[in-house]
Amino acid sequence: MTKTATTAAPGYPELNRLLALMTGDEKHGPAATSTLDALWVLYDRVLRVSPESADAAERDRFLLSKGHGPMAYYAVLAAKKFLSEELLPGFGSYDSPLGHHPDRTLLPGVEIGSGSLGHGLPLAVGSVLGLRAQGLTGPRVWVLIGDAELDEGSNHEAIAFAGPAGLEQLHTLVIDNASASYGWPGGIASRFEAAGWSAETVDGRDHEAMYAAFTAPHAGRPRAVVARVEPKS
Repeated sequence: MTKTATTAAPGYPELNRLLALMTGDEKHGPAATSTLDALWVLYDRVLRVSPESADAAERDRFLLSKGHGPMAYYAVLAAKKFLSEELLPGFGSYDSPLGHHPDRTLLPGVEIGSGSLGHGLPLAVGSVLGLRAQGLTGPRVWVLIGDAELDEGSNHEAIAFAGPAGLEQLHTLVIDNASASYGWPGGIASRFEAAGWSAETVDGRDHEAMYAAFTAPHAGRPRAVVARVEPKS
């Protein structure tokens, strides 16, 4: 059974300490650190979900498509009390719920099991359609993807569908650390805009810029925010 935390929640300055408790996947360290600031802004100021409402129908959904290097995700979940920080040192061990890719059956607040790149955005599109079918127009669906995932054809189809379908509840956060093989003329945001999305590019370390972009109105259109961080080394 997953442990639940009882002490006061850590804040942003504690995230590096929480990250340091998890070892054994250093090759994916840049994948983790590139997402840390964006994840924090989402969970601290934007997402309408908490440990108490993790199963509520009206909650916001967050889908981590960039499932490799999930240490930042686990650190933020621990900081927000979805899980106990006592679990962090066991990251990746045989009997730990904190796998090298998140598992929705093992952790509260985790919406999808992720690992195969290119799956998160199509799943997010399906989540919005499912919410609509239930008459739930309030919950927002957020999905975090990496820039290299945009090389996958499944994402191209999801982008092409979501714009004309007017999926306003859909929000895509692209972490751009210059690891894509091909790129897009005019930049990543222009790819979404060409398909009818509202899109913006921001500094992925600037919390205020990300918050403004995450909360900008986009009536009748899905929203994409491209967060640029230092290139992957």
